[in-house]
Amino acid sequence: MGTTILIAEDEPYIVESLNFLLSREGHRVVSVNDGAAVLETVQREKPDLLVLDVMLPTSNGFEILRQIRNAPGFEDLPVLALTAKGQEADRKLMLDLGANEFVTKPFSNQDLVDRISGLLAQNSNVTHVAGGHE
Repeated sequence: MGTTILIAEDEPYIVESLNFLLSREGHRVVSVNDGAAVLETVQREKPDLLVLDVMLPTSNGFEILRQIRNAPGFEDLPVLALTAKGQEADRKLMLDLGANEFVTKPFSNQDLVDRISGLLAQNSNVTHVAGGHE
């Protein structure tokens, strides 16, 4: 498929699980476990989708999402926010900041794969920063 998915998550077992699931679906997976590395990795890897944990070391998902939405060329990057905190205020803030989806941990693997596939399908008619396919 050729799509790249960046996972920003600090829990190793979740990264390992998502890496397995998404690789099996044909995606290239890149991961970071520190909030400070997310924007730099987005700019270097130009992913087709970002899975963003809300609570990361050094910088939280809210601030990271603000930075990404203000970074030229990444305003429309699909973002699926993950959090162990299911409070409605967090969900509303992430969606207001521009997250496309919000998933609470623990999550169903199939539900997460389906949501990611849906976001990628919605975005497939948008020109990707990385060039995309014709």
